Amino acid sequence: MTEPRLHHVPVLRGRAVHRMAYWEWGERSNPRVLVCVHGLTRQGRDFDTFARAMQDTYRVVCPDVLGRGHSDWLPDAAGYQVPAYAADMMALVARLDVPEVHWVGTSMGGMIGMVVAALRGSPITRLVLNDVGPAIEADAVSRIGSYVGQTPHWDTEEQAAEALWAISRGFGPHTPAQWLALTRPMLRPDGKGFKLHYDPAIAVAFSQLTPENAKAGEAVMWKMYDAIQAPTLVLRGAESDLLTAASAQAMCGRGPKASVREFAGVGHAPMLTNDEQIGAVSTFLLGA
Repeated sequence: MTEPRLHHVPVLRGRAVHRMAYWEWGERSNPRVLVCVHGLTRQGRDFDTFARAMQDTYRVVCPDVLGRGHSDWLPDAAGYQVPAYAADMMALVARLDVPEVHWVGTSMGGMIGMVVAALRGSPITRLVLNDVGPAIEADAVSRIGSYVGQTPHWDTEEQAAEALWAISRGFGPHTPAQWLALTRPMLRPDGKGFKLHYDPAIAVAFSQLTPENAKAGEAVMWKMYDAIQAPTLVLRGAESDLLTAASAQAMCGRGPKASVREFAGVGHAPMLTNDEQIGAVSTFLLGA
């Protein structure tokens, strides 16, 4: 299969039901399921290359978190929060009708994964945290905050790719063709050109992050991390400003005592588009 199937699952938020999109690769009857969840401003097609590599082994499911991609936008920006996203993902797992899943989460997707994996009776039996941990660095928050929620417009896909590359160099080396393939799902035509796929309101909660509530949130996330029972792999870009080497090392010594794989020449975050990165994740997920 070279292209995924698009589906939607209804998720309950307050008194309203919203549709969350997800992309599905591989045989739908395969009981072995791999859920891949993207970062803050991204969408499920980020995992196309990785999913193609894994689809013979797994039914690979890549959701568009609410407010992104082909999912509904929320009328209240306060709903764009990790705990609520975790509840949405449990609705997705229920739709998939399997007792357990493996999970790969990049950045925000990893934070959602930590919340779900910490639950008693969690369906996650193997967890990959891609360049994220309980501690979120202030410099990374400032960098991401400098562009999230903006509403740029481009005349062509190539212009958009160039602009997005300027804020995405941490993803590591990509050929122009690879980067254009990653860019296209990030865009929506508006009749005059292209705009970004996501609701600008996802920036509201992010902009309210202060040093004080960030510290409180970090303490909560460490407690959740310590509750994780599933074998865990942490991926880290060697130049990452979001997951420090010290934080990754701390994750080796507590909770699930994760193993860590670091990739040279990459910052935040590895995109799982080359053989080294795909191989590291595949070996862990399929290991005894």
